[in-house]
Amino acid sequence: MNKVWLVTGASSGFGRAIVEAALAAGDVVVGAARRTEGLDDLVAARPDQMEALRLDVTDTGAAEAAVRDVVARHGRIDVLVNNAGRTHVGAFEETTEQELRDLFDLHVFGPAALTRAVLPSMRERRSGAIVQMSSMGGQMSFAGFSAYSGTKFALEGLSEGLADEVAEYGIKVLVVEPGAFRTALFDTSRVGVSADSGAYSKVSATRGAVDSDDGAQPGDPAKAAALILAALDAEETPLRLPLGEDAVDAVLGHLDQVRGDIAAWEKRTRATGFDA
Repeated sequence: MNKVWLVTGASSGFGRAIVEAALAAGDVVVGAARRTEGLDDLVAARPDQMEALRLDVTDTGAAEAAVRDVVARHGRIDVLVNNAGRTHVGAFEETTEQELRDLFDLHVFGPAALTRAVLPSMRERRSGAIVQMSSMGGQMSFAGFSAYSGTKFALEGLSEGLADEVAEYGIKVLVVEPGAFRTALFDTSRVGVSADSGAYSKVSATRGAVDSDDGAQPGDPAKAAALILAALDAEETPLRLPLGEDAVDAVLGHLDQVRGDIAAWEKRTRATGFDA
Protein backbone atom coordinates (compact mmCIF):
# COMPACT_ATOMS: atom_id res chain seq x y z
CA MET A 1 0.00 0.00 0.00
CA ASN A 2 1.32 3.42 -0.92
CA LYS A 3 2.35 5.71 1.90
CA VAL A 4 0.96 9.09 2.93
CA TRP A 5 3.69 11.64 3.68
CA LEU A 6 3.59 14.98 5.48
CA VAL A 7 6.75 16.93 4.65
CA THR A 8 7.53 20.36 6.10
CA GLY A 9 9.76 22.85 4.33
CA ALA A 10 8.64 21.06 1.17
CA SER A 11 9.08 23.83 -1.39
CA SER A 12 12.87 23.69 -1.69
CA GLY A 13 16.05 21.87 -0.77
CA PHE A 14 15.82 18.52 0.95
CA GLY A 15 12.09 18.92 1.43
CA ARG A 16 11.48 19.28 -2.29
CA ALA A 17 13.83 16.38 -3.08
CA ILE A 18 12.07 14.09 -0.60
CA VAL A 19 8.67 15.08 -1.99
CA GLU A 20 9.79 14.28 -5.53
CA ALA A 21 11.25 10.91 -4.48
CA ALA A 22 8.07 9.95 -2.63
CA LEU A 23 5.91 10.95 -5.60
CA ALA A 24 8.10 8.92 -7.94
CA ALA A 25 7.55 5.93 -5.64
CA GLY A 26 3.80 6.32 -6.15
CA ASP A 27 3.07 7.72 -2.70
CA VAL A 28 0.73 10.52 -1.66
CA VAL A 29 2.45 13.66 -0.35
CA VAL A 30 1.18 16.66 1.55
CA GLY A 31 3.87 19.27 1.23
CA ALA A 32 3.80 21.93 3.94
CA ALA A 33 5.47 25.30 3.53
CA ARG A 34 4.99 28.90 4.55
CA ARG A 35 4.84 29.83 0.87
CA THR A 36 3.22 27.03 -1.09
CA GLU A 37 3.69 28.65 -4.50
CA GLY A 38 6.91 26.72 -4.87
CA LEU A 39 4.86 23.52 -4.98
CA ASP A 40 2.37 24.62 -7.64
CA ASP A 41 4.16 22.73 -10.42
CA LEU A 42 4.10 19.45 -8.51
CA VAL A 43 0.43 19.86 -7.58
CA ALA A 44 -0.42 20.56 -11.23
CA ALA A 45 1.62 17.63 -12.52
CA ARG A 46 0.35 15.07 -9.99
CA PRO A 47 -3.00 16.28 -8.64
CA ASP A 48 -3.97 12.78 -7.46
CA GLN A 49 -0.81 12.42 -5.39
CA MET A 50 0.30 15.90 -4.37
CA GLU A 51 -1.23 18.52 -2.11
CA ALA A 52 0.17 21.74 -0.72
CA LEU A 53 -0.49 22.89 2.83
CA ARG A 54 0.30 26.38 4.05
CA LEU A 55 1.95 25.94 7.45
CA ASP A 56 4.43 27.85 9.58
CA VAL A 57 5.93 25.18 11.84
CA THR A 58 6.83 27.78 14.47
CA ASP A 59 3.09 28.22 15.03
CA THR A 60 2.93 25.18 17.29
CA GLY A 61 -0.77 25.75 17.93
CA ALA A 62 -1.48 24.94 14.27
CA ALA A 63 0.19 21.52 14.37
CA GLU A 64 -2.76 19.48 15.65
CA ALA A 65 -5.22 21.07 13.23
CA ALA A 66 -2.87 20.46 10.29
CA VAL A 67 -2.38 16.80 11.19
CA ARG A 68 -6.08 16.32 11.88
CA ASP A 69 -6.90 17.78 8.46
CA VAL A 70 -4.46 15.47 6.64
CA VAL A 71 -5.69 12.39 8.50
CA ALA A 72 -9.31 13.32 7.82
CA ARG A 73 -8.66 13.51 4.06
CA HIS A 74 -6.22 10.62 3.68
CA GLY A 75 -6.99 8.36 6.61
CA ARG A 76 -3.48 8.36 8.03
CA ILE A 77 0.03 9.81 7.98
CA ASP A 78 2.63 7.12 7.39
CA VAL A 79 5.70 9.34 7.32
CA LEU A 80 6.26 12.72 8.97
CA VAL A 81 9.34 14.56 7.74
CA ASN A 82 10.35 17.46 9.96
CA ASN A 83 12.49 19.27 7.44
CA ALA A 84 11.70 22.99 7.73
CA GLY A 85 14.74 24.90 8.89
CA ARG A 86 17.46 27.42 8.19
CA THR A 87 21.05 27.96 9.15
CA HIS A 88 22.43 30.65 11.45
CA VAL A 89 25.95 31.99 11.72
CA GLY A 90 27.26 33.92 14.70
CA ALA A 91 29.50 33.70 17.72
CA PHE A 92 27.81 32.42 20.87
CA GLU A 93 28.45 35.76 22.60
CA GLU A 94 26.98 37.72 19.70
CA THR A 95 23.83 35.62 19.28
CA THR A 96 20.88 37.34 20.93
CA GLU A 97 18.31 35.59 23.09
CA GLN A 98 15.63 36.26 20.47
CA GLU A 99 17.74 34.79 17.69
CA LEU A 100 18.31 31.69 19.80
CA ARG A 101 14.63 31.36 20.72
CA ASP A 102 13.61 31.73 17.06
CA LEU A 103 15.96 28.90 16.09
CA PHE A 104 14.62 26.63 18.82
CA ASP A 105 11.05 27.40 17.75
CA LEU A 106 11.90 26.34 14.19
CA HIS A 107 14.16 23.34 14.84
CA VAL A 108 12.86 21.96 18.13
CA PHE A 109 9.44 23.15 19.29
CA GLY A 110 7.87 23.06 15.82
CA PRO A 111 8.99 19.49 15.06
CA ALA A 112 8.05 18.46 18.60
CA ALA A 113 4.49 19.73 18.17
CA LEU A 114 4.01 17.95 14.84
CA THR A 115 5.54 14.75 16.21
CA ARG A 116 3.22 14.77 19.21
CA ALA A 117 0.28 15.35 16.87
CA VAL A 118 1.00 12.33 14.63
CA LEU A 119 1.95 9.85 17.35
CA PRO A 120 -1.53 8.85 18.63
CA SER A 121 -2.72 7.60 15.23
CA MET A 122 0.63 5.94 14.52
CA ARG A 123 0.51 4.14 17.85
CA GLU A 124 -3.05 3.03 17.16
CA ARG A 125 -2.02 1.58 13.77
CA ARG A 126 1.28 0.30 15.22
CA SER A 127 3.19 1.67 12.26
CA GLY A 128 4.68 4.87 10.94
CA ALA A 129 7.94 6.75 10.62
CA ILE A 130 9.24 10.11 11.80
CA VAL A 131 12.16 11.62 9.90
CA GLN A 132 14.03 14.38 11.71
CA MET A 133 16.22 16.44 9.40
CA SER A 134 19.17 17.28 11.59
CA SER A 135 22.71 17.98 10.42
CA MET A 136 26.23 16.77 10.97
CA GLY A 137 26.04 19.79 13.29
CA GLY A 138 23.70 17.72 15.43
CA GLN A 139 26.65 15.69 16.63
CA MET A 140 29.51 18.16 16.48
CA SER A 141 29.97 21.90 16.19
CA PHE A 142 32.55 24.59 15.55
CA ALA A 143 32.97 28.34 15.65
CA GLY A 144 30.02 30.25 14.26
CA PHE A 145 27.51 27.43 14.54
CA SER A 146 26.97 27.18 18.30
CA ALA A 147 23.34 28.32 18.17
CA TYR A 148 22.44 26.27 15.10
CA SER A 149 24.09 23.14 16.48
CA GLY A 150 22.50 23.71 19.86
CA THR A 151 19.07 23.29 18.28
CA LYS A 152 20.12 20.22 16.33
CA PHE A 153 21.71 18.63 19.41
CA ALA A 154 18.39 19.17 21.19
CA LEU A 155 16.42 17.65 18.32
CA GLU A 156 18.68 14.60 18.29
CA GLY A 157 18.37 14.10 22.04
CA LEU A 158 14.59 14.24 21.84
CA SER A 159 14.62 11.87 18.88
CA GLU A 160 16.87 9.29 20.50
CA GLY A 161 14.59 9.05 23.53
CA LEU A 162 11.53 9.05 21.28
CA ALA A 163 12.91 6.17 19.22
CA ASP A 164 13.24 4.03 22.34
CA GLU A 165 9.69 4.89 23.42
CA VAL A 166 7.91 4.17 20.15
CA ALA A 167 9.81 1.09 18.95
CA GLU A 168 7.32 -1.23 20.65
CA TYR A 169 4.57 0.30 18.48
CA GLY A 170 6.41 -0.41 15.23
CA ILE A 171 7.21 3.27 14.68
CA LYS A 172 10.57 4.16 13.18
CA VAL A 173 12.60 7.28 13.96
CA LEU A 174 15.28 8.33 11.48
CA VAL A 175 17.63 11.22 12.27
CA VAL A 176 19.26 12.50 9.07
CA GLU A 177 22.61 14.30 9.41
CA PRO A 178 23.59 15.92 6.10
CA GLY A 179 26.87 17.61 5.41
CA ALA A 180 27.11 20.28 2.72
CA PHE A 181 24.44 19.70 0.07
CA ARG A 182 23.48 21.96 -2.80
CA THR A 183 20.37 23.47 -1.28
CA ALA A 184 19.45 27.06 -0.45
CA LEU A 185 20.61 26.63 3.16
CA PHE A 186 23.60 28.95 2.60
CA ASP A 187 21.74 31.39 0.36
CA THR A 188 22.79 34.78 1.74
CA SER A 189 19.20 36.02 1.58
CA ARG A 190 18.08 33.20 3.89
CA VAL A 191 21.02 32.73 6.26
CA GLY A 192 20.45 34.05 9.77
CA VAL A 193 23.45 36.13 10.81
CA SER A 194 24.19 37.63 14.21
CA ALA A 195 25.85 41.03 14.46
CA ASP A 196 29.61 40.70 13.90
CA SER A 197 31.77 42.42 16.51
CA GLY A 198 34.93 41.24 14.80
CA ALA A 199 36.12 39.75 18.09
CA TYR A 200 36.20 36.16 16.90
CA SER A 201 38.47 35.39 13.96
CA LYS A 202 37.25 31.80 13.59
CA VAL A 203 33.66 33.00 13.31
CA SER A 204 34.69 35.47 10.62
CA ALA A 205 36.26 32.58 8.73
CA THR A 206 33.02 30.60 9.03
CA ARG A 207 31.03 33.53 7.67
CA GLY A 208 33.36 33.70 4.69
CA ALA A 209 33.08 29.97 4.06
CA VAL A 210 29.29 30.12 4.11
CA ASP A 211 29.30 32.98 1.61
CA SER A 212 31.76 31.31 -0.75
CA ASP A 213 30.36 27.76 -0.58
CA ASP A 214 26.77 28.59 -1.57
CA GLY A 215 26.03 26.81 -4.83
CA ALA A 216 29.24 24.80 -4.72
CA GLN A 217 28.33 22.22 -2.09
CA PRO A 218 29.25 18.66 -3.13
CA GLY A 219 26.08 16.90 -1.97
CA ASP A 220 23.21 16.00 -4.34
CA PRO A 221 19.80 16.37 -2.61
CA ALA A 222 18.17 13.88 -5.02
CA LYS A 223 20.64 11.16 -4.05
CA ALA A 224 20.14 12.03 -0.40
CA ALA A 225 16.36 11.70 -0.75
CA ALA A 226 16.71 8.31 -2.43
CA LEU A 227 18.87 7.07 0.44
CA ILE A 228 16.38 8.35 3.02
CA LEU A 229 13.59 6.37 1.35
CA ALA A 230 15.83 3.31 1.22
CA ALA A 231 16.66 3.64 4.92
CA LEU A 232 12.98 3.86 5.82
CA ASP A 233 12.21 0.76 3.75
CA ALA A 234 15.06 -1.23 5.30
CA GLU A 235 14.22 -3.94 7.80
CA GLU A 236 16.68 -2.36 10.22
CA THR A 237 16.33 1.41 9.82
CA PRO A 238 19.27 3.21 11.45
CA LEU A 239 18.60 5.82 14.12
CA ARG A 240 21.19 8.16 12.58
CA LEU A 241 22.05 8.58 8.90
CA PRO A 242 24.98 10.92 8.12
CA LEU A 243 24.87 12.03 4.49
CA GLY A 244 27.91 12.87 2.39
CA GLU A 245 31.61 12.19 2.78
CA ASP A 246 32.09 15.38 4.78
CA ALA A 247 29.39 14.42 7.27
CA VAL A 248 30.65 10.86 7.70
CA ASP A 249 34.24 12.07 8.21
CA ALA A 250 33.20 14.83 10.61
CA VAL A 251 30.96 12.61 12.74
CA LEU A 252 33.49 9.78 12.94
CA GLY A 253 36.27 12.23 13.73
CA HIS A 254 34.18 13.77 16.49
CA LEU A 255 33.43 10.36 17.98
CA ASP A 256 37.16 9.61 18.01
CA GLN A 257 37.78 12.91 19.81
CA VAL A 258 35.13 12.13 22.41
CA ARG A 259 36.59 8.68 22.96
CA GLY A 260 40.04 10.24 23.34
CA ASP A 261 38.83 12.73 25.93
CA ILE A 262 37.17 9.97 27.92
CA ALA A 263 40.16 7.64 27.74
CA ALA A 264 42.59 10.35 28.88
CA TRP A 265 40.61 10.94 32.08
CA GLU A 266 38.99 7.53 32.47
CA LYS A 267 40.94 6.32 35.50
CA ARG A 268 40.28 9.50 37.47
CA THR A 269 36.64 9.81 36.43
CA ARG A 270 35.94 6.21 37.44
CA ALA A 271 37.40 6.99 40.88
CA THR A 272 34.86 9.67 41.80
CA GLY A 273 32.58 7.32 43.74
CA PHE A 274 32.38 6.97 47.52
CA ASP A 275 35.19 4.92 49.01
CA ALA A 276 34.10 1.44 49.94
